[in-house]
Amino acid sequence: MKHILVYSDSLTWGIIPSTRKRLAFDERWPGVMENELNTASPQFRVIENCLNGRRTAWDDPFKPGRNGLEGVQQVIEMHSPLSLVVLMLGTNDFQSMHPHNAWHAAQGIRSLLSAIRQAPIEPGMSVPRILLVVPPLIQAPKGPIAPKFAGGEVKCQGLAKEYQIVAEEMECSYFDSSSVTTSSKVDGIHLDKDQHHTLGKALAGVVRELTE
Repeated sequence: MKHILVYSDSLTWGIIPSTRKRLAFDERWPGVMENELNTASPQFRVIENCLNGRRTAWDDPFKPGRNGLEGVQQVIEMHSPLSLVVLMLGTNDFQSMHPHNAWHAAQGIRSLLSAIRQAPIEPGMSVPRILLVVPPLIQAPKGPIAPKFAGGEVKCQGLAKEYQIVAEEMECSYFDSSSVTTSSKVDGIHLDKDQHHTLGKALAGVVRELTE
């Protein structure tokens, strides 16, 4: 059995845009990916660790525990041995209470990549490969969430390029989700159900190659 850890935020948790409800596992992209991977032979298990509001390496001034660096090594340790870690974070770095741009988010990702590779796993267990997934760019925020992400569509510009630079320098795999989908048509931030399906199927192909 190959274990895949997904470390992410509400885009992967499966929040239904403009609500506080959650998509079922089979409708979230990790579930779609797992089902797609197991079509031929059931040998993959996808483990979700996705927290609403999680940043790459920054604190939320209103809610505790949203700094992605906090506890990531323990998450790796508790689920090891892992065949792959899929890391998709960055959207919340552009919330209106932060001044961050794409470069800042990429430096947060750099810190996460280092932390994952230095996790205190048991002797003899291999350090997992990492797939860095660039979240889709924020569009003009709409609905109840709009004030929280005001200006985010400007601050996130250039994210794919900055993440690619980090991926190349840190020698990890890279996938830009904007190559197959966009952020939600409803709120401009999250993923609509059909977008979860599109992303999950696309990532299944990438993950299959990385874990062969």
